This record gives sequence, structure tokens and C-alpha cells, in this order.
Amino acid sequence: MIDNALPVVQDENVRRLREALSAARFTADGLLELLGAPAYAALARGETVPALRATRGDGPLETLVRLFLLQQPAPYVSVAAVLPAEEALADGWLERTAGRAGRVGGAGENQGELCATVDVRPYSGPEGEDWWIVSDLGCAVGGASGSAERREDVVLGVGGASTTLAGIMVRRPVGRALDLGTGSGVQALHASRFATHVTATDLNPRALDFTRLTLALSGAPAAELREGALFAPVADEEPYDLIVSNPPFVISPGARLTYRDGGMSGDDLCRTLVRESVGRLTQGGYCQVLANWEHREDEDWRDRVSAWVPSGCDAWIVQREVQDVTQYAELWLRDAGDHRAVPQTSSGRYPQATYAERYDAWLDEFAARGTKAVGFGWITLRRTEAERPSVIAEEWTHPVEQPLGEVIRAHFERQDFLRRTDDAELLDHHYALADEVVQEQIGLPGAEDPEYVVLRQNRGMRRATTVDTVGAGFAGVSDGSLSAGRILDAIGQLLGEDVTELRARTPASIRLLVEQGFLTPVDVPRS
Repeated sequence: MIDNALPVVQDENVRRLREALSAARFTADGLLELLGAPAYAALARGETVPALRATRGDGPLETLVRLFLLQQPAPYVSVAAVLPAEEALADGWLERTAGRAGRVGGAGENQGELCATVDVRPYSGPEGEDWWIVSDLGCAVGGASGSAERREDVVLGVGGASTTLAGIMVRRPVGRALDLGTGSGVQALHASRFATHVTATDLNPRALDFTRLTLALSGAPAAELREGALFAPVADEEPYDLIVSNPPFVISPGARLTYRDGGMSGDDLCRTLVRESVGRLTQGGYCQVLANWEHREDEDWRDRVSAWVPSGCDAWIVQREVQDVTQYAELWLRDAGDHRAVPQTSSGRYPQATYAERYDAWLDEFAARGTKAVGFGWITLRRTEAERPSVIAEEWTHPVEQPLGEVIRAHFERQDFLRRTDDAELLDHHYALADEVVQEQIGLPGAEDPEYVVLRQNRGMRRATTVDTVGAGFAGVSDGSLSAGRILDAIGQLLGEDVTELRARTPASIRLLVEQGFLTPVDVPRS
């Protein structure tokens, strides 16, 4: 194949290819069954040896795994027994290579071998759909793995960041959705399940080609594809009900790799994307972005990122991880393969910057801006007409239960409730304890009373919060049948407390429990 050429989409041929992959159980479930959990997990980390050991047989599934995931050539006859080989060759999914005897096999010959031109990775949809993500060779598993050695416009397959964004996506029937910076099309594929019209954009034209392949092979409706950076490709379009973006958020000294380096200084790309999103959203529409942000000297990261939020938007900003600048630089230098030995020229000099020189350049860049660490997380915006938008920025590094899309939608519904409800109305309302909340009592063994009581969520964000005796009692009897005020009256009488004083000091605690999802107003859908 020509170096820049990618497979073409011939509808009937792609349908036959998809049916062949399904028939051979080249699916997420089929891979797990064939490889076993350890080798399957290793493959997700980019380690292929366990998978190679598990695919030494000559069955259809073993052939496909070696061909598409492990980049191993396969005999023509083995491939033709599984796939419509001639159509796949004609359309460019496969190409011929020299066989063991040095010959190039022709159509129908036993000699010769075939190899894949792209990675095709089985991927399970939210309702168990069998999908396939198409990306550059070597990029369907384990990230770029030294992608800089191949090409700067490399297109990655599905990875941890893309599955995180897919998991937090607010899924509701909408008219228009935008996948900004689509890459291999993972988010566009998810959005196609509930959006009437999907637009996918990317600065890299090869990424748009891969998105087309991913959608076609997965049997999803075609998306409208636009080339360009940020919102420029859709500047004249109608606003969207949902915008999702896994942008090139890496904070780096220069733009070497299109998929990760945005080319702007520091975290300006993420800031720009967030600030410009409000003009592209319908009322009530969501924008969900993965982002990196700088932790600078003498500045709270919460204040820094909250300042990005444009007026007219509620926001929920969640920091999931923080790395100091040395850890961060090492992560992305390894991502580009810079940690590997660089070949020397005949003069003994390195033809390109060494690992140490590039490492030093990253640290110089951070030092110049006073950056001490980098945070990673997600930002969800919702356009609102409220006079007092809700902007919450928090650090939550603990495990969560994906998918979180419904949890995020319910979070904003609860903010609406709290914003329109004063303390008197709050006590008139009925509440229900969220599903799978448990109570833990902490104290010394044998003590008559616990030192404190903890409410813990076993679903969603899996939060924990400390409550007093009143809070624990209130949560324990909140089943929607009684108003908050009547519950407090009963608790006050039981504990011998002044009911008026109890009613005056408890609304703040109720607001916190509602905000964090422990209590759900009965007229607000549960998370």
C-alpha cells in the first residue's frame, strides 16, 4: 500500500467483513474467553507476549488476533478461511507480504502471507454491542508505544482516556452531538446510539478517515466529518445538545505528536476549549472534556480551573490525578519512545535530541511558568439561564464506578433543586436515601457510642461523608414518606433537643447530603 493510504469503505464489503469478524467471535467477549483474564489485561497494557502464547493454535479467532492485534503475518489460506480475503485486499484492510519461501502469494495460492494495514480492536458498547475500533498499526493496544518513531500524525485506538470519557458521557436522546478531536472515532461511535446527528472534527485528516472506518465497521450511522482545530470547523453550525472532547491536552514544550500536543502554551488549549464551548451549546446542553491543568506556585488549582468556566454555565470539575513535573515529563517522554536508545551517526553524534535534552526542555518550560505539578481530570459544563450558576471543583482520586453519565446528569438536576429551594422549602420536601448507601460507625472497641458515623456510597462516585447523630438518623429514615421537617421534629423529641434550633441548623447538612448524592429529592430522578 501507499504509505498514506487507508482502507476504503465499500458498504457491502465492510458488511461482509463485519459479519466475518462476528462469526469468528473476534469480539471483546471472545478475546477474553480465548486469552484469559491475565493475557487480556496484559494486552490492554501493550504487553503482547501472553497473547502470543495464547494464540499458537490455527483456529479462526487465533488467526484474527495475531493478524489485527499482534501485527503478525498469517498464511493466505488461513485468512481466507475466516475473512473475505480478496475484498479485504482490494479495499486495503490487508496487504500481501513475502511468504517463508520468499514468494508473494497470489489470489487463491497457498504460498505467501497476508498482513493487516491497520489495527482493528474489538470493543464492547454500553449495551453489549460488538464494535471495532480502527487505528494505526501498533496503536490499538497500550497507547502510542513510541509512536514518534513512526509518524507525527499517528492515530491511536481506544485507551484509558477514551474509555473514561465514554463512561462519563451523559446519554440521553438528543438531536445534535459533536465529537471534537475525534481521533479513531470512539466518542462519535458512542454518541451515534442516542444522537440523531453526529459531527466529528479533528485537526488530523487521517483521524477523520479512521473515524469513518470505525463507524462503518461497527455498523453505526456515518458521521459528518469536519477538518480543523477546536470549534473552527463548526463555527457557522447550529449549537449542539452534547459536545464531548478528548483533546490533545498534554502540556509539552512544542507540538511533536498531533494526537496529544495541542501546540498552545501550557494548558491554554483546554482553557480555550472550555471558554468557547458555551457559544456552541443549546440551553441545557452538556460539554464534557478531559483535560490537564497546571498547578502553579501560590495559586489553588480549583480557582485556576474554575476561572475557565464561562458565564451561563454550571460546571462540575473533578481532578482524578496529580503528577509532579518530573513524573509528568517522564510519562510523556516514554509515550513518545524517547526513553529508548537513539541510534548514533557514523560520526558518533546523535542525529536528534537525546532523552536528557528533551527531559531538560520540559523542565525548563515548567520552571518558566512556575508550574509545580499537573492535574488530570474531567470537566462537565451545562448551559443554564440561572442567575447563580453552580461551579464545583473538587479532587476525587478514589475509585469510582463507571459508567457515570447518569450520575453526572443527576448531579446537575440536584443543583437545580438546591438553587431554587430555600431553607423553609427544603424542610417541606421529601427525600429518599440513595441506593446502596451504608453506615459505618467508627470508635474504640467497647465504647458505648461511636466517635463518629460515616455514610458511604457503594455506587457511582463512591463518596464517604461524616455525619452526626442527627444526620445519621435523618438519612436512616428518609424513604420519601415524610417531609424533612417532620423527621427533624421526631428526632428532636427523641433526643430531647430544641426542635426550633434543630430546624434552624440542619438545612446546611441536608444541602450537603443532597449535593453529594446521598439524599435524593423524591421529585428529582435518582442517580
